[in-house]
Amino acid sequence: MAEYLIVIERAKRNFAAYAPDVPGCVATGATRKKAEANFREALRMHLEGLRAEGYPIPKPTASVARVAI
Repeated sequence: MAEYLIVIERAKRNFAAYAPDVPGCVATGATRKKAEANFREALRMHLEGLRAEGYPIPKPTASVARVAI
């Protein structure tokens, strides 16, 4: 099992989630929790599609840091 860093951003009317290590895989939701759940499902389906087509599965390499100014 791999763990991917995801970014959840507030949009005007909802939240959007994506993983920097998995281009093209995004999801939205009315709440942060729903966006995360939707992304989890989108990522599962995205990776299944890559496997089915014989493409390599991206390795999780992104990390996070916070900077205070």
